[in-house]
Amino acid sequence: MQTQFGLANVWFQGDIVTKSVAVLLLLMSLASWIVILTKALDLRRLSSQARATESFWHSADFADGLARFGSDPANPFRLLAQEGREATAHLLHQNGNARPQLHDALNLSDWVTRSLRNSIDVTLASMQSGLAVLASVGSTAPFVGLFGTVWGIYHALLAIGLNGQASIDKVAGPVGESLIMTALGLAVAIPAVLGYNALVRGNKSVGGKLGRFAHDLHAYFVTGARISGAASPNVVSLKKGG
Repeated sequence: MQTQFGLANVWFQGDIVTKSVAVLLLLMSLASWIVILTKALDLRRLSSQARATESFWHSADFADGLARFGSDPANPFRLLAQEGREATAHLLHQNGNARPQLHDALNLSDWVTRSLRNSIDVTLASMQSGLAVLASVGSTAPFVGLFGTVWGIYHALLAIGLNGQASIDKVAGPVGESLIMTALGLAVAIPAVLGYNALVRGNKSVGGKLGRFAHDLHAYFVTGARISGAASPNVVSLKKGG
């Protein structure tokens, strides 16, 4: 027996517009939860990788330090260390290219800073991907639900006008069911907003750790272990083609 009230009745009694609004809210909710869960797992992984930076500085040499970051090729802290090493060697022609190049006009500090900054920017852009989805869902879902409410109330009033009756028992059911759309819009928007704020806060924390590690790497390459003519025993050989 079909129920006269509730979500099932809203769906079965609704027209194409009402059903489209409900499906849209469902898709927005799924998209936001996928982004929230995916990015939360990424933040957990990045936070775990950030803890290896202290171990890096207690390594015997650069190769041992890189090994402590693990074998994950997407580890942004490992990539940052590699980028600084390769930038230093490239500027000083340690990679075998002795021809003058435009970057030779830069001093070592500026070149390493630029390379590390580029690496951080790439990582931050990757971390922030998907947040636009949460921001869009959080700002538009309440209005999508409100549109469904207005549309439902409009049809409820039309039905009341056709029947010529406006008693509370005739109004309460249709109007209450229409207001469900507003509740659904809020149910979609609130997790998206909370998830967005939490992820932004987490990204700022990881970004700060990347910045501090980059600052330490800059000091290491510029003042602590500058690569010169002969291969430094504290620097592993560069990858081919770098």
